Amino acid sequence: MVSQFLVANGFDTVQIYRGDEAIEAINNEQPDLVVLDLMLPEIDGLSICRQVRDTYKGSIVMLTALDEDIDEVTGLEVGADDYLCKPIKPRVLLAHIRAQLRRQTIDATPKPNTKLTVNNGALSIDSVARSVSCNQLEVVLTSAEFDLLWLLASEAGKIISRDELHKRIFKLEFDGMDRSIDLRVSRLRKKLQDDPKEPQIIKTVRNKGYLLAE
Repeated sequence: MVSQFLVANGFDTVQIYRGDEAIEAINNEQPDLVVLDLMLPEIDGLSICRQVRDTYKGSIVMLTALDEDIDEVTGLEVGADDYLCKPIKPRVLLAHIRAQLRRQTIDATPKPNTKLTVNNGALSIDSVARSVSCNQLEVVLTSAEFDLLWLLASEAGKIISRDELHKRIFKLEFDGMDRSIDLRVSRLRKKLQDDPKEPQIIKTVRNKGYLLAE
């Protein structure tokens, strides 16, 4: 059904039903994007993502029927660029796929030499190299994590709502249920060693959104 919907919207698709066959297909075909189900026979989606991440440079959108934080966090930790829980509305999946493909196009476009230093000089971000250092230590981020951090840092000191973050990243209205932004913030805090109970870099402003401290 997902494949039929994507074909109807102009995409070329290849369907793989077994995890062990998926690894070989991804590495050989090098598609622009992979929609990867967590629950697959023989090899699960997390293992597939972990095994292909070093050789596959496209985007991975992971789907799962499970609704547990540990699965979402683990999916992002092994290299997924996005993580969505089923059932998912087709137009929402389409918007996330288009956002990932659009991000790839943006990544390949030459950018002005723009650098930001925030959080009292502790956090440095280079949009050309797409590199980040915190307290003079390199921080390795996925493209999705970098995009969110750059957006927050570009307006450091300003509260940005989840709705605005969602619209600016995915070009889609926030439906109140999508946790993509919250998950990325959680991952960023972990990588920046920002205590989630008392964050000093990315602060949560209750009922309003997120703020990156200047």
